[in-house]
Amino acid sequence: MHNLYPKVLAFQGHQGAYSHLSCTKVFPNVPTKACLTFADAMATVERGEADIAMIPVENSTAGRVEEIYRQLPQTSLYIVGEHFEPVNHCLLGLPNSQLQQIKSVGSHPQALAQCAQQLQKLGIECQATLDTAGAALEVKQRQDTSHGAIASSLAAELYDLQILQDNIQDVDGNTTRFLILSREHQIPAREANKKYITSFLFTVRNIPSALYKAMGGFATNSVNLVKLESYTPGGRMIATQFHVDCEAHPDDPNMILAMDELSYFAKDIRLLGTYAANPYRDHG
Repeated sequence: MHNLYPKVLAFQGHQGAYSHLSCTKVFPNVPTKACLTFADAMATVERGEADIAMIPVENSTAGRVEEIYRQLPQTSLYIVGEHFEPVNHCLLGLPNSQLQQIKSVGSHPQALAQCAQQLQKLGIECQATLDTAGAALEVKQRQDTSHGAIASSLAAELYDLQILQDNIQDVDGNTTRFLILSREHQIPAREANKKYITSFLFTVRNIPSALYKAMGGFATNSVNLVKLESYTPGGRMIATQFHVDCEAHPDDPNMILAMDELSYFAKDIRLLGTYAANPYRDHG
């Protein structure tokens, strides 16, 4: 985890968003700054107006947050930690509304996707919004008993709404992974019996089987890759840039050999961060 306890945390969305909830879990009692977009949250840290950005990167039900993987190559920030947040989606309504009255709900597209089957069974129309907490705020502002929101229990508390149905997500164990981003990064000292994640970007050279050869060093040196994402930089239609998460520390002998082999077949290798693997990975 990040060595310096932050003074201000940035997140995307309104107060009560799941990113806000994650901020309160990882860094209790630290002031937060709500930002309109993920790019705004990252830029707030880059400008020094916040110390940490809490950014969702993937969900166990709805998959990756594609926008974040496009933003990471553009940012100067480093990944200094990760957090896995169990998601409890609540169907919220006005204090005087009832579940059978709800005809439409608003929420972030990811949240709507995670509750699609349940909402379809209830015959409720879905309306996409910028974030879950913003949808909850809209319910309060509209004062329409037939309109609800999919959001957190924290949003219900902040906006004085009623939880009409708890745990409305389609899949039990629904979890979102967050990246903890900072301007500064110091590779943690390698400790035996401790698991680390190292994240980096690279571009393959224009030679046959470049990706296969670039990744081969990780296989032969028994370095476990847990994520591989591709990009199309510069508006081209050929995926040549990749994001990798691997279970290793840069000082691991096998990782040194794998990265050395990678350098023969790749260019523009950029370390995004090395950080302690979250304990959730042991049972997630």
